[in-house]
Amino acid sequence: MVKSDKILQQDPHVLREGREKNLEVAIGRQVRELRKRQRMTGADLAAKTGVSVGMLSKIENGVISPSLNTISMLAHALKVPLVQLFSGYEEERGCMHVKSGDGVEIDRAGTRAGHQYKLLGHIGSNNSGVVVEPYLITLTDASERFPTFQHDGIETLYMLEGCVHYRHGDQIYVLEAGDTLMFDADAPHGPEEIVSLPARYLSIISYPQQL
Repeated sequence: MVKSDKILQQDPHVLREGREKNLEVAIGRQVRELRKRQRMTGADLAAKTGVSVGMLSKIENGVISPSLNTISMLAHALKVPLVQLFSGYEEERGCMHVKSGDGVEIDRAGTRAGHQYKLLGHIGSNNSGVVVEPYLITLTDASERFPTFQHDGIETLYMLEGCVHYRHGDQIYVLEAGDTLMFDADAPHGPEEIVSLPARYLSIISYPQQL
């Protein structure tokens, strides 16, 4: 096993502080917390924004949905960026579950006979700014000639069964069951030679989403 001398900076086991699923409540909590942190009374903040004390109380308790103009005035009075008042809101996060055998068979650029692609899931626009496309690829014809591919992003292969000689740039890698290959997908890559059939592997492609 190859061990890195560098410690990965992201801890996948750390849980973020719980966030509010109701937007009005999330905004109200942020306003109240920021106001108290700055040792302002409700009357002080109301005077700075022109919002009545009663209205401010309803905003802080999540009873009403303040207008964007009111949120902007509150952020200005609290001396924080407007988006900070939304920071406690828990947006819906994408998730897709695909049962065994239910992957969508697609014709991806470069697909040939004996080269089957099944898309295992897809989450489009999201807060991470990254699109991930996981494929299950099955090679069943040892005589088939396969083109090399080039595309944006990072690709990770995980070999499930069979053996393939896989090209990346000028290098050839022997991939057997349990092997992983991770690479910059902008270099020419693809199966160079099928050594044993059937050959199946996962291909996970990640790239920046288009704005």
